[in-house]
Amino acid sequence: MYNMVIMNRLNVQRQAQVIRCLVEGNSIRSTVRMTGVAKNTVVKLLADLGQACLEYQDKALRDLTCRRIQCDEVWSFVYAKEKNVPDEHKGEFGYGDVWTWTAIDADSKLVLSWLVGTRDYECAKVFIEDVASRLANRVQLTTDGHKAYLQAVEGVFGADVDYAMLVKLYGAEPEAEKRYSPAACIGAEKRTIMGSPDPKHVSTSYSERQNLTMRMSMRRFTRLTNAFSKKVENLECAIALHFMYYNFARVHQTLKMTPAMAAGLEDHAWSVEEIAGLLNSPRSN
Repeated sequence: MYNMVIMNRLNVQRQAQVIRCLVEGNSIRSTVRMTGVAKNTVVKLLADLGQACLEYQDKALRDLTCRRIQCDEVWSFVYAKEKNVPDEHKGEFGYGDVWTWTAIDADSKLVLSWLVGTRDYECAKVFIEDVASRLANRVQLTTDGHKAYLQAVEGVFGADVDYAMLVKLYGAEPEAEKRYSPAACIGAEKRTIMGSPDPKHVSTSYSERQNLTMRMSMRRFTRLTNAFSKKVENLECAIALHFMYYNFARVHQTLKMTPAMAAGLEDHAWSVEEIAGLLNSPRSN
């Protein structure tokens, strides 16, 4: 008979085994099959460690000397797709569409801020406030053409930012609603909003590539599958663990080091065991 391992018997090595499965894009159930750890134990480990990762990064990602920041939003859903949300939960956050806002340093590839919420001005303002609170100097900021950024950036940064939007132009395709792939991008317009952004650095390429990394590394973001978060709290924990691994442990192929090392926050790449160690003895900053 196949024996499942319960939480209080998981040593750091077994915790690391589970973590490796999760950060490489495996679902909860596939992690259970691969490791022999009980489902409830995997979920509890994800929740507890995700919270620890969130708290650690909230403290560590401060006074950053970034020069160029790119922001974007990536879609997912919780509980059910928007059209299938029960009437009693219509319009309630945590049911249906959920957006994850991210900010990435174009030089170090460090993801310095993220927010799980709705795609409206209120969330844009909270997100931009968090981005600004982590910076030690003036930056060049690029976002997509989402209008919620306009008022949020002005309200938070005032004139102390070089801000531009990259507005993509899409061709009209009558058959687009009948297939999954989006309309073809036929161009992009660079718009200076405030300050003096360098036109050659007005780009959202790194933030868009980070969206792909998220979809590849977190099963909950994979499109056209039955993998999704049942609770928004679980989604938030999965994202915190993902960015802990991405920022501090995963060596970037181009940089030959982790984003945290490139940003001057660390002198080595964390092991998965070190990440697991946050559960019992969080490192000081």
